[in-house]
Amino acid sequence: MPLYEYACRQCDKEFEALVRASDTPSCPQCDSHDLQRKLSVFAAHTVGGGGTERAMPSGGACGSCGDPRGPGACSLN
Repeated sequence: MPLYEYACRQCDKEFEALVRASDTPSCPQCDSHDLQRKLSVFAAHTVGGGGTERAMPSGGACGSCGDPRGPGACSLN
């Protein structure tokens, strides 16, 4: 089951949900089905040149615009 991020259009609650293809998620705060699916930002672990491992940054401000809501929250997506 894929993990999706959603924003409720009724109450503006943002949440994550594991969703099967046949399921319709609802907002955990107001039970609305009027949701906007957002692009998920996930953590990745890569091996860089020279054989050293580097973790990709997680959390904090957006790397492109500095939006304080974190990666994936800005209007550049």
